[in-house]
Formats: sequence, C-alpha cells, structure tokens
Amino acid sequence: MLKVGLTGGIGSGKSTVAAIFKLLGIPVFDADVAAKWIMEHDEALIDSIKKGFGEESYTDNKLNRKYIADIVFKDKYQLEVLNSLTHPATIKAADDWMQQQNAPYCIKEAALLFEAGTAGNLDYVIGVQAPDALRIHRVMQRDNATRQDIIARMDKQIDQTIKMKLCDFVIINNEQELIIPQVLEIHRKLVVSG
Repeated sequence: MLKVGLTGGIGSGKSTVAAIFKLLGIPVFDADVAAKWIMEHDEALIDSIKKGFGEESYTDNKLNRKYIADIVFKDKYQLEVLNSLTHPATIKAADDWMQQQNAPYCIKEAALLFEAGTAGNLDYVIGVQAPDALRIHRVMQRDNATRQDIIARMDKQIDQTIKMKLCDFVIINNEQELIIPQVLEIHRKLVVSG
C-alpha cells in the first residue's frame, strides 16, 4: 500500500481535496484533527504544554487555542517549541494509523509535512495550491480571523511556490479550474502505482 501525503498552505483547500479522496474510498488521516485531540488527551503532552506556555494554556481541560495562537504565531521560537512537543505524538499516531489501512493507498493530510520532516516517509506527496489573496479570504471567512493574523500564520510556513515544487502532484484550487478531474487523475495514477 502506498503512503501519500496531502499538503498545502493555510486556506489552500486541503480539506476539500481530502473530502473528495474520502468519497473515492481512500482513507485519510487528518493530522490537524489528530494533533488537537492528542493535545487534549495525552497527559504528558498537556503537562509539557502547561510548563512551556503556562496554566492558561488550558481552560476547563480544553486547549485554549486563542491563547496559544496569540503566542506561537507572533514568535517563531515559541512555535518551534510547540511543534517539538506535538509533532512526535502526531507523527506516531499517523504512522500507526497508516499501518492499519487496507486500501491501494492512504493519505496523510498535514499542512506541515515538509516543515515537520515527515515527507521522506511517504511514497508521494500531493500539494494543493491557491492564490494568496484567495487563501487569505477563505481563512478570514472560515476562522473569523484578521488579515494580519492570517499573514502571520502564512509567514510561518514554507513559501507556497517552494512547497509545490517539492510535491509529486499539484492540484490547483483557484476556483477557476475544476478540482474533481484533477483528483480523479491523481487517484487513477496512484491506484495503478499501488
């Protein structure tokens, strides 16, 4: 079975593309969802986050996402600290999950595949690309976030042009080109390769 990554910058449309693959019967691991779950259920990780970022990191046993985001997206070092705490547990969860799948291929959806250094463990990587202005608009609508906050998050990720050059396949999600035919073409190639 092939192990495939799905990545792209914030607001690129990874989740939309992942949903199409799921409709095709392909198992998809959402690293962001897994990381959020782990950050609220792994006692050792919770303790480490509280030590690193303060007791305010959690409210009523739930991660205080706004508090954490306000810290890490304004300070690259603090973001690296948070990633160093959460990435190992999330990577292990993804690896364990992939071992249990029984399909021609499975997908690990993660915004930070290259940044976390996990792309090397995958057979292929699919990138989702969208114009920056559209990405900002999408995230402003989705997260009720300010343009400034979104740009700060974008600045913490690898430049989209570089990221797409590192990918084996690229899906253009600019609201002009149809996504489904692009996904179907990649799906066909992966089924044949697997």
